[in-house]
Amino acid sequence: MTDDLLNRLERFYDAVPRDRAAVERHGGLELFLRQSTPYPFYARPVLGGPAPTAADLAAVRARQRELGVPEAFEWVDETTPGLLPLAEAAGLSVLRAPLLVLDPARLAAATGSARIVDADAPDAAADLAAISAVAHVGFGSPGTAAGDAGPAERDAALSAPDAEQLARQLADIRSGVRANALAELPGQGPAASGLYQRAGDVAEIVGVATLPSARRRGLGGAVTALLARHALDQGVRTVFLSAASEDVARVYQRQGFVRVATACIADPPA
Repeated sequence: MTDDLLNRLERFYDAVPRDRAAVERHGGLELFLRQSTPYPFYARPVLGGPAPTAADLAAVRARQRELGVPEAFEWVDETTPGLLPLAEAAGLSVLRAPLLVLDPARLAAATGSARIVDADAPDAAADLAAISAVAHVGFGSPGTAAGDAGPAERDAALSAPDAEQLARQLADIRSGVRANALAELPGQGPAASGLYQRAGDVAEIVGVATLPSARRRGLGGAVTALLARHALDQGVRTVFLSAASEDVARVYQRQGFVRVATACIADPPA
């Protein structure tokens, strides 16, 4: 069962960037290069390909430097176990992120604090801008500890997406390959946000963030549970996510997610 699950996740990882990235192959690695998206991509093992070598890793890094894109790599340790020691030997810093999959029978009950963004609602653009601002502030203070940054910092970070970016986001929501959610606090507005991206019947929840001043109130969990339930309602069979730390993983476990593997994210040390 685990092997089948990991294979499903590998196919998802391979499929997600292909409609908005150019792809270059370097031995056992593929480098995804962004097109029509503001977010940079990464390199990862070739689906069903040979095990990556140190030479493959060096070739990709040289190409990334040539293009001026981040020297970023992503893979699942249990699927490509030989890549971790190669990355560390090359001097890359590797985040070992708990990889968790939803057990639908354990999914937490929905709460009224979170809602899914309606692409056809008059305030859809404002919702998406707020989601981006919450994520900017939340990821600026990683972890689960409460802090001072809150609505004022969120509002200072607000910026409307350009017309092309907004049109792409709304089209993705309407087509079902993406869903965004946010949670609000009375009198404070959006305080937590997140989204899922979908390929086939697999969806990955990403970008869950909470304003530091609003942490420890269950908002991140509420956003996660709502996104998971929405994905299931849309016919998704497998919902998964990666946690930035063991503390963050425990938040997701309380929503019904179970750890199955370790996702590796590598880049040069800061």
